Amino acid sequence: MGLLSLGTPLVWDEAKQYADHVRSHGITQFLHIWDRVKDRCGDELLWGDEIEYMVAVFDDQEKNAKLSLRQTEILAKLQAIVNDIVSDRGESDSVPTFHPEYGRFMLESTPGSPYTGELRDLLSVESNMRYRRHLARKYLKPNEIPFTMTSFPRMGVPGVFTEPYYDPIDAVSSHSLFLPEEITNPHARFPTLTANIRRRRGSKVAINLPLFIDTHTPRPFVDPTIPWQRNVYPEDSEAKKGAALIDHIYMDAMGFGMGCSCLQITFQACNITEARRLYDALIPVAPLMLALTAASPLYRGYIADVDCRWDVVSASVDDRTEEERGLKPLKENRFRIPKSRYASVSLYISEYWMNQPAYNDIDAPYDSAIFERLRKHGVDELLSKHIAHLFIRDPLVIFSESIDQDDTTSNDHFENIQSTNWQTLRFKPPPANSPIGWRVEFRPMEVQMTDFENAAFSVFVVLLSRAILHFNLNLYIPISKVDENMARAQKRDAVHAQKFYFRKDVFPPGPSQPSSVVSSCPSTPVSEHGGPILVNGVNGKEKKLRNCYPLPPKPDDAALPAAVEDEYEEMTMEEIMNGKGASFPGLLNLVYTYLETLDVDEESAQRIEEYLDLVRRRTNGSLQTAASWIRNFVRSHPAYKYDSVVSQEINYDLLVAVDEIERGVRKAPDFLPEHGARARQ
Repeated sequence: MGLLSLGTPLVWDEAKQYADHVRSHGITQFLHIWDRVKDRCGDELLWGDEIEYMVAVFDDQEKNAKLSLRQTEILAKLQAIVNDIVSDRGESDSVPTFHPEYGRFMLESTPGSPYTGELRDLLSVESNMRYRRHLARKYLKPNEIPFTMTSFPRMGVPGVFTEPYYDPIDAVSSHSLFLPEEITNPHARFPTLTANIRRRRGSKVAINLPLFIDTHTPRPFVDPTIPWQRNVYPEDSEAKKGAALIDHIYMDAMGFGMGCSCLQITFQACNITEARRLYDALIPVAPLMLALTAASPLYRGYIADVDCRWDVVSASVDDRTEEERGLKPLKENRFRIPKSRYASVSLYISEYWMNQPAYNDIDAPYDSAIFERLRKHGVDELLSKHIAHLFIRDPLVIFSESIDQDDTTSNDHFENIQSTNWQTLRFKPPPANSPIGWRVEFRPMEVQMTDFENAAFSVFVVLLSRAILHFNLNLYIPISKVDENMARAQKRDAVHAQKFYFRKDVFPPGPSQPSSVVSSCPSTPVSEHGGPILVNGVNGKEKKLRNCYPLPPKPDDAALPAAVEDEYEEMTMEEIMNGKGASFPGLLNLVYTYLETLDVDEESAQRIEEYLDLVRRRTNGSLQTAASWIRNFVRSHPAYKYDSVVSQEINYDLLVAVDEIERGVRKAPDFLPEHGARARQ
């Protein structure tokens, strides 16, 4: 959730006076990093996951599952336990870490150290996730449970949904009609971020999700749970003046979005060139993985007609003014900005020949002065435009003690803006004076209810990233089509009900069959140390996943099509994953073909197959997505009245069921494969 600096945060009227200062020095800090490591090469594959939990507390007598607001106390206990474990073992690499998140009911966990390209690391992901959950669960109260659910179904309902209870009337940061101040992490960064988004925007954020209209849902639906007549804060009247839409679920605070949980994967690349290549390649993959991991159909006590969190989070941190949103002519602001600062990527950045100018086909405003400064310093046009596009945003949280920094040793001003551009992918320069290399963060996936699922999707994305680099795949489609895919990915049952734009032929010029792509790749790959990759002497296969794939030059016969529109078409998710026609084998088959280049023993291959089987079956519909399973659970509950309402009793039973599935004591054969359930027992 970005930087957690200590100090005195400035309110918006004070902070905005330093916006240009932060931007200017942020660029200076980036250029120091650029000068130091732009030519750095040979970093090995290191990667890791981030999982966010929400802690729920169960009142069995009242049949109420509530959010536990004990984050500070829980994290202090977990940190003490982790320190004890490290002390006992004498090392920290295998001990996971826990971090605070925006919501006071949330925990974030990461492995103690990055995974490498070793197959044993790939196959340790699930056990590591399970160990983290075990540690968290072990030191909670007996009636508290850490859940990996993307959204809490009844956050913001009238009545008691937190433990302890607090009244929303005291929401001094958000001015929310629904969420109390105490639901936010008490660290000064978070309430300041919340308040400054509201103040900069000139109103509260407005989140409206289409309501799932069921048999007995009132029409038109005017939400009776909104306190329409409250008159405590100046923004209280916004709901009745049009901010709350008819037939929608209305939410009005950052907590509704940043209180959602997700699953993220970060890769270290060989060098900046490979990082930019991987960043671009995963941009069209992001909407697909959002749809496949869809897990959040319930908000503020209602069933939504969408399956994903993305637009909720996007609207929850949308600090754009009316001018920037195009509702008024530009007068006080510099740019009309098409997207929230939490949105899909707007620009491809690789200089490789596959990236054609026509693919960057949407309006992505950028700061021309910053762009020119970067260009004069020697930064190429594409990366300069990317940075200058991020830096049209204002810094939202500035600590008075951190205004003046040593730009040669700090990158805090750069990260102040970089880390509050929350996009589907994040291109991450090395921190100042750090051994860490150039990285790419993959951010669209919703967190899954079980460790098996989270491990499966993590493993799939990691293997797909290697297949892309190994086969030098071309996944480019216009950014406008990626944005259309993002909108479609969030719709109800998008995996089966929607089609997605995807490239027809993903192979570079030359032999196009998967079996021949392997032989067309560089025969002597370079290791992170500059020498040849060590392979098995018997079968010639690589022993580990790796970085540092040389990029072949543009082939002489790489003729560009007459029209970009000829390069892609609409495909079903099953076609994208399993293949369509002779020219496109599908992403799953490309992963399988990549696995054939590795020296994988039979037991490891079987484990990997179980993960890939989950992806395959979620794709073909033989297993439901988490969103479909949750929606069907609610609608088949005996207490459900077909009125779109998720009652306290239904929510309680849902969370009990999710916990039982995660622990392996409840079977859900239409949701989780037998081997996934068996692994939890």
